[in-house]
Amino acid sequence: MDVSVTLWVLTILGLAALIAVDFFIGRKPHDVSIKEAGIWTVVWIALAGLFGLGLLLFSGGQPAGEFFAGFITEKSLSVDNLFVFVLIMAKFAVPSQYQQRVLLVGVLIALVLRAVFIAAGAAILASFSWVFYLFGAFLIWTAWKLIQEARTDEEDEEFEESKLLKAVERKFGVADRYHGTKLWIQQNGKRVMTPMLVVMLAIGTTDVLFALDSIPAIFGLTQDPYIVFTANAFALMGLRQLYFLIGGLLKKLVHLSYGLSIILGFIGVKLVLHALHESGIHVPEISIPVSLGVICAVLIVTTITSLRASGKQAAAEAAQARSEGAPKDSIDV
Repeated sequence: MDVSVTLWVLTILGLAALIAVDFFIGRKPHDVSIKEAGIWTVVWIALAGLFGLGLLLFSGGQPAGEFFAGFITEKSLSVDNLFVFVLIMAKFAVPSQYQQRVLLVGVLIALVLRAVFIAAGAAILASFSWVFYLFGAFLIWTAWKLIQEARTDEEDEEFEESKLLKAVERKFGVADRYHGTKLWIQQNGKRVMTPMLVVMLAIGTTDVLFALDSIPAIFGLTQDPYIVFTANAFALMGLRQLYFLIGGLLKKLVHLSYGLSIILGFIGVKLVLHALHESGIHVPEISIPVSLGVICAVLIVTTITSLRASGKQAAAEAAQARSEGAPKDSIDV
């Protein structure tokens, strides 16, 4: 897909305008209701859909299919980010009315960092086609690691700050409490960061770890930097509303890691096949419609099985609680 500099500029300006509108509407700190989160989630998904339809009309089915496959993949992988965001919010005891501001700025930091990753990845792939082998192998290894972690049934209950974040805190100092939405304050004659800025940096920089698998994954679906960037942008910008909408449902997605591992493994195989094809070896390549179908099917099945498993577990726990309460009731009588 041939993208002019003008189109790049217009796209970035359009995204910036949408972000500005989002920021203006939510500029006043408040608790985000399910209704508000639901409306904005639908808005961002609808905007992504309209963008994909625009690609279909002006550039054809191939770019549009790549965008939708990339967007759905990035959206599903970003849900995994929400688990960590919940831990970060708990770690820094972020007041509920400030959480939307924290997420907005944190996601913007993540988007900028991902843009750097995308530019670097595109440049590397354009110069060295053998990198597809590395990306494919890395995704397959990541898929296996996800399965191993899911089978251990171990959950991290506390977020651990990175060494970089700790170094920043030591250098600039951190206030002992939140001061509204302020990022810097004067304390004992010294300018120090507030916990608000620290948690924003934590969310933005933590997303870099997730980009290590999500960026190779989308490059396995398309090598067009424009589509890679826009798919990431639309997936990330709706993440804040998704946090408030499905925050309570995250624990019910018990099979999410298995679903994501299948998707990453599938894209990893697709990358290896593409690399072999580029090397002159005649192997079948996986088309975008097939990729889109597999990704959607895996997500649907994963969601259904997760909700069924969670429902059975809740019913079993309720039955156990009733059985444990029976002897006590008889003794009281």
